[in-house]
Amino acid sequence: MPSATTDDGVRLHYEESGTGTPLIFVHEFAGDHRSYEAQLRHFGRRYRAIAFNARGYPPSDVPESVTAYSQARAADDILSILDAIGAPRAHVAGISMGAFATLHFGLRHPDRALSLCLGGCGYGAEPDRQEMFRAEAEATAEILRRDGMEAFAERYAYGPTRVQFETKDPRGHAEFKRMLAEHSATGSANTQAGVQKGRPSLYDLQDALAQISVPTLIVSGDEDWPCLAPSLMLKRVIPSAALAILPNTGHALSVEEPDAYNHLLDGFLAQVESGRWPMRDPRAVSTTITGIRG
Repeated sequence: MPSATTDDGVRLHYEESGTGTPLIFVHEFAGDHRSYEAQLRHFGRRYRAIAFNARGYPPSDVPESVTAYSQARAADDILSILDAIGAPRAHVAGISMGAFATLHFGLRHPDRALSLCLGGCGYGAEPDRQEMFRAEAEATAEILRRDGMEAFAERYAYGPTRVQFETKDPRGHAEFKRMLAEHSATGSANTQAGVQKGRPSLYDLQDALAQISVPTLIVSGDEDWPCLAPSLMLKRVIPSAALAILPNTGHALSVEEPDAYNHLLDGFLAQVESGRWPMRDPRAVSTTITGIRG
């Protein structure tokens, strides 16, 4: 199995399909590389499509110490994949936890990113909800250590932004829950305690976000409640960003609405590759409503 080794010695499993410009997919907390099977099949026809398992997600290594997990390491693990395949730059697309890693990759290594696609990016980012999110991350880690993955999956798969998937695609949702139950309880608990709980609020990064010039697409489901306001903020602050909202959709974009997600990403990548992705026109930013003052 192909793998990359990080600068701290963690082995990351990845799978790929196709040839051409690299397109790296970064999974969410409740997913793994299998969450992108529809994308590997679709984009592997035109790109070198790659999906990898984050640290803590077998067959990638599962470090035992929480200190081996952080937002910075999650971003730099993308760089390790890019270095392992010998490519100078790549398009990077992430969902949820993977979207945070993708965004931080763009902040830390902008010269290595051809584009960024941020799906479902925003859990716990709002200033008035950050402490609640951190408390829930700690509680989730404790539940994982105490009860194990199967019991955790039975609860987590039916959250308020997951039931949309079950309603529209019970078979797909059952597969999602089964794969979640196969994850490492230790790796998942450490991910919650080290990455999720410790990551900075997006709202504290607005000065840095305003400097991003890498083409960026933000995607959110309209029932992915914790991500709607942060997605609007990201659109407003990042001058190279566009925002797309999928109707009647929750959090697991790539598996819940694979065709719609692929269509959006296809169009975005085509514009980027043709050199037609725009920076925001400064005239679009105004302190008035209509642009007319009395």
